[in-house]
Amino acid sequence: MAKPKVIWTDQAKAALKHIYDYYKDKSVQGAKNVKSDLLKSPKTILYSKQYQLDEINPKYHRIVIRDYKVLYKEENGVIQIVDIISTRQSPEVLKDK
Repeated sequence: MAKPKVIWTDQAKAALKHIYDYYKDKSVQGAKNVKSDLLKSPKTILYSKQYQLDEINPKYHRIVIRDYKVLYKEENGVIQIVDIISTRQSPEVLKDK
């Protein structure tokens, strides 16, 4: 069975850049490590419903990496990484995503 194709939305790319920039101010190597872990996470998806539905945004599945949720959905046989959300945010803020 072939792994599904994974694409990143502009929102997910922007979130990844924001996370990288946040950590870069503290440690360039730390920023690289976090970015690497987040970029690798979708490669573990073997099928679209492999991971749990997000409890706050149930239209998406999630992978939890460090303190972040990588939200994704399947559309036309392609896995779309929709957003990366900090798990440290208030659940009320996350409902609007």
